[in-house]
Amino acid sequence: MAPTPVVPEGKRPTLADVAARAGVSTALVSIVMRGAKGAGAATRERVLEAAREIGYRPDTRARLLRSHRSRLLGVQFGLQHAFHADLVESLYAAAEPAGYQIALSAVAPSRSEQQAVDTLLADRCEALILLGPQIPVARLVELAGQLPVVSVARRLRPPAGPVDVVRTADDEGARQAVDHLVTLGHRDIAHIDGGRAPGAADRRRGYRTAMTRHGLAAHIRVLPGGLSEDDGAGAARTLLGARSRPTAVVAFNDRCAIGALDVFLRSGVRVPAEISVIGFDDSRLARLAHIDLTTVAQNAPRLAESAVTRAIARLEDGPAPEGEIVIAPQLVIRTTTATAR
Repeated sequence: MAPTPVVPEGKRPTLADVAARAGVSTALVSIVMRGAKGAGAATRERVLEAAREIGYRPDTRARLLRSHRSRLLGVQFGLQHAFHADLVESLYAAAEPAGYQIALSAVAPSRSEQQAVDTLLADRCEALILLGPQIPVARLVELAGQLPVVSVARRLRPPAGPVDVVRTADDEGARQAVDHLVTLGHRDIAHIDGGRAPGAADRRRGYRTAMTRHGLAAHIRVLPGGLSEDDGAGAARTLLGARSRPTAVVAFNDRCAIGALDVFLRSGVRVPAEISVIGFDDSRLARLAHIDLTTVAQNAPRLAESAVTRAIARLEDGPAPEGEIVIAPQLVIRTTTATAR
């Protein structure tokens, strides 16, 4: 009996290696791997077993490129955004059952959105799903002239016709936070702002609207903040140094809220006994047992599913979708909020 062929270490197994292992022709292995007709059940099983034994994996990317399709959805995400990790996980769950793969490209302090997008275009992605993009609307429209573009978690003003938008009702989330605090007896409620971040303007407006509706316009207090723990910490230090301290804070996002929590606790201010804190996103950080942050949850699975559905509809000539998809948030009550002192 001839010795069983062995693939040299470090070499990727090929169709020829599978053929040698199974004792059939390379053409027959190709038929089996493509799922085409022409191989009996026993032969097909022998070829597949040989492939498993030597660790052969079909190069699906190469096959798709030969068919002039990549079936890749390019996703731009921010390394500094904890909630983006939840969105990416949900995007994989939505794309793979539909026969599409995800290609990731990160935005970081040292890597611009332009670089992230250029990388995805170079990878021959068929559509772009941009998480919280901050590039100008004109650039988004320009990209949408080349391939389908879905903007997630950012309202576009003015609306950009060819760019699909999937977002959370951020203003409603901020209103839910204020309503919860008012129910607990709070009146002096401050908001740590998100600056120019996507969603910040809507959350700021929702906070102001809710405070006014409850007759608390005189207590409106908006502090400069941002996306990070440092931004929340800076706003918290400002509050601690003010003549009158609020009894509750609604932060732009969970990271910002956690930064504020840290400063309050280190300064001996008890949370929630002396000050209640609410975040936004319901990220993994908020759910950690030692943080247990009351927050406004964005529905990551629905946001991701809607984004993937829009992108695929554009690619596969489905009914032309119109307008933006706006998904309602939900307040999640944990242990950082309590009755006003």
